[in-house]
Amino acid sequence: MSSFAQKLNKQWRVFATGMCFALFGIGGLMLTFVVFPLLTFSIKNKSLRELRVQKIIQTSFYFFCETMRITGAIDYKIIGAEKLKDDRDCLIVANHPSLIDYVLITSQLKQCDCLVKEGIWKNPFMRGVVTSAGYIPNKDPETLLTNCEERLKAGHVLLVFPEGTRTTKGVPSTLQRGAAQIAVKTASDLRIVHITVEPSFLTKQGKWYQVPETKPLFIVEVKDKVAIDEFIDSDESPSLTVRKLNKHLNSVLFP
Repeated sequence: MSSFAQKLNKQWRVFATGMCFALFGIGGLMLTFVVFPLLTFSIKNKSLRELRVQKIIQTSFYFFCETMRITGAIDYKIIGAEKLKDDRDCLIVANHPSLIDYVLITSQLKQCDCLVKEGIWKNPFMRGVVTSAGYIPNKDPETLLTNCEERLKAGHVLLVFPEGTRTTKGVPSTLQRGAAQIAVKTASDLRIVHITVEPSFLTKQGKWYQVPETKPLFIVEVKDKVAIDEFIDSDESPSLTVRKLNKHLNSVLFP
């Protein structure tokens, strides 16, 4: 590709990315102020309503991802998505290199609870979505564990990013113990999802308009489950079990 064509392609991807995120914001407001209030009036059962909301989120995110792909803003591949369709009462644990990791994974899940950091609840484009979906705020540890246990016992899947925030390029990744604590507390298996982005895009340090020279390729690889029974030992303290599990998660999420 000539230098001129490369520059033109890059400018188009800046425009396409901006357009996609504008659609994302408009869609979030439409869901918050139109679609979800209608569901509140039409479906009185809270659990059923949250499941319907989560299905709508999956469909919306799928179309968002496809719009980014079709416009050429990004390309993406999801390997092993069929494994997610049969998952029940387990945690989905993923690394977190980019802004749209949650969107890519959730686009494949008709039901997905998610731990949401406090800042999202203040975001006008996302607050109504996470509230209507019944997502779990990552605040008080005791309440958090109780809420997660209730969802997992109901057969739900729960998406967790153990890093707690997006990966900082050039800085070794470290995992918080939240995912391991939830898994040990609830005796739940963990489905591993590994995400790579080449070249890097939508990182913690970069702005949405700072697109790379070539189109980014997101690869989401759904891997095997980690069986919690292999880590729980009746003679071992829960804190030691959590540390062992967290060490294992670090090795499989960052191979």
